[in-house]
Amino acid sequence: MIMLLKITLTSLGSITLLFILTKIMGCREMSQLSMFDYINSITIGSIAAEMATSLEDNFLEPLSAMIIYSLVIILIAFMAQKSLKFRRFINGKSMILYDNGILYKGNFKRSKLDICEFLIECRDKGFFNIADIQTAILEPNGKISILPKAVKRYTTPEDFNLEPTQEQRVSNIILDGIILKENLKATGNNETWLNNKLKEQNITNIKDIFLATCDCDNNISIYTKVNLKNKHDAFI
Repeated sequence: MIMLLKITLTSLGSITLLFILTKIMGCREMSQLSMFDYINSITIGSIAAEMATSLEDNFLEPLSAMIIYSLVIILIAFMAQKSLKFRRFINGKSMILYDNGILYKGNFKRSKLDICEFLIECRDKGFFNIADIQTAILEPNGKISILPKAVKRYTTPEDFNLEPTQEQRVSNIILDGIILKENLKATGNNETWLNNKLKEQNITNIKDIFLATCDCDNNISIYTKVNLKNKHDAFI
């Protein structure tokens, strides 16, 4: 029983510490993992797991290791911001895989990427014929950026000399039956205004609302909870 309690406490402690360290290191760890970030994330996670399952009184050792790894990552991130050469050394550089009808085999070899994987990435981005592509670049984070040929790119309002009205962000004001008061206040409205809007749509109970949004013109969109399952699979 004591051993189970100890594992529970160390597990909660490791999760809490891992969360704090991740917040300190920044969301870049999740959204733009470089090879270096990936290696360190796995290492810190492994140390956290070891700390959680430590059956002896040596949890301070993995705790110290996690903190040291995090400090090193923060230091390297700071140095990368200050030095372009160091940043390229740590994060790598972009490589041109395809340009103007030429596939650069040397860069494919350097990136350990085969032609089949490249074609899959192209199809995933909507290009089933690489002849429609002007340039394809392998980014340091492993993603492939594609510049389509001019005749194949998506048209924009600028192509037709149009000046559409700029869309503004939409604020969530109710989420899962709970009023987000700060968001509601940011739209310049209050709960009285919200209640009146709900009455206009014959909604009497806020708990019935799954999501409600408000745009810059105070137009409100309401999505009520529907406790049904859509079993139709349109992609078979």
